[in-house]
Amino acid sequence: METINYPKFTPEMKKTHKILIPNMAPVQFRILAAVMEQAGYTCELLENCGSQVSELGLKYVHNDTCYPALLVIGQFLDALGSGNYDLDHTALIITQTGGGCRASNYIHLLRKALVKAGYPQVPVVSLNFSGLEKDSGLPMTMPFLRRLLAVVCYGDLLVSLKAQTEPYEVEKGAARAMQDKWLDTVCGWVREDRGYSRREMKAAMPEIAADFAAIPVRRVPKVKVGVVGEIYVKYSPLGNNGLEDFLRSQDCEVNLPGLMGFVQYCAYNPSETARLYGGSFLEKHISDLVLGYIEGMESVLIKALKDHGYHAPLPFRELIRLTDGIISTGDKMGEGWLLTAEMIELVRAGYENIVCAQPFGCLPNHICGKGMINKIRELYPQANITPIDYDPSATRVNQENRIKLMLAVARERLTEQTGGDGGVPEAAPEAGEPVLTARPRRAGALG
Repeated sequence: METINYPKFTPEMKKTHKILIPNMAPVQFRILAAVMEQAGYTCELLENCGSQVSELGLKYVHNDTCYPALLVIGQFLDALGSGNYDLDHTALIITQTGGGCRASNYIHLLRKALVKAGYPQVPVVSLNFSGLEKDSGLPMTMPFLRRLLAVVCYGDLLVSLKAQTEPYEVEKGAARAMQDKWLDTVCGWVREDRGYSRREMKAAMPEIAADFAAIPVRRVPKVKVGVVGEIYVKYSPLGNNGLEDFLRSQDCEVNLPGLMGFVQYCAYNPSETARLYGGSFLEKHISDLVLGYIEGMESVLIKALKDHGYHAPLPFRELIRLTDGIISTGDKMGEGWLLTAEMIELVRAGYENIVCAQPFGCLPNHICGKGMINKIRELYPQANITPIDYDPSATRVNQENRIKLMLAVARERLTEQTGGDGGVPEAAPEAGEPVLTARPRRAGALG
């Protein structure tokens, strides 16, 4: 069998190459790009979307391949073919989880596609925490890891604050402008190599939350929708056809569980594997060390949200307990038990209307997402969950129509509960009419 020697990203390329980053989580990844810039890399977060992206993916990747891989590879190829980059001084970066999910093999599919498309000289950088691709990856130093964790926390906070403020804002665009302002600020801190310590985060996060809480809002009953699913189609507007924007256009408040939950899930799983199947003392307890560090950041985020009247996510260790008697924590391929736990948390927190976004044919999500819906409904009759498949052959109209059916049920229930109009937008307040600026806690919220 012929062996292909793929180009490696060498230390010298740090000064000569621009690294293109696929846009999975727009807010968190924008700060991630700033972290890499601070470390001396030249980066660009890709924004190219459109049908040509999936068409390129289909051209160079087998159509049975996981939909996120097809999109990520298509986005890279579309960017490389745009004429905007010096192909001899451009590199790509992709994550590898190291688990049983096909995501760990995206990098090999990408390299093959680059050769077929005529870009054999473009190296691929692996961002992973499991020792894969040692000779063609970023050095995972402790300072770099610390920055990445802080990035996720800041990004999750900004996403949550905007999502809970925007549907009720009096001046349209105020929450988005506030998010952009703080994104610029946080990215500035990152480039100056500050803002990472717990002390700095304890000072910054309440200030960020206070700024959002000061935005004039008018509280009216609205349908509250949670979004769960495979990590790429859950967060990426390219992967889910702009799902968040669509839900907002339907006058909904959207809850997108934070990326930190997935990070903690990945940190927790190795110890659970050792506990279930055997391992050393260190392997069995390493997660406690990692999760203990992350919990310090997590507690600051939760407190900032709660103190300013916003719904806050459950601490990760409490999230684990939600799976008791429902799904085993040994079920950890792909998003695994975390997907089930997030649906239960959302239902119990008042976001009982849930879109479960999954790539067509994604086995972990069909089992832990779609396969758990009946069990969750049995335990929580108010759960209104609809699974939506994303695939090149799935039409946006069909996906949105299915979501609209779920929302119709949600509005009917909201009308019964409030005796109101089921979340139809009200007129803006008249001049002189009082406007509520402090966000009240949601009754029954666990956060």
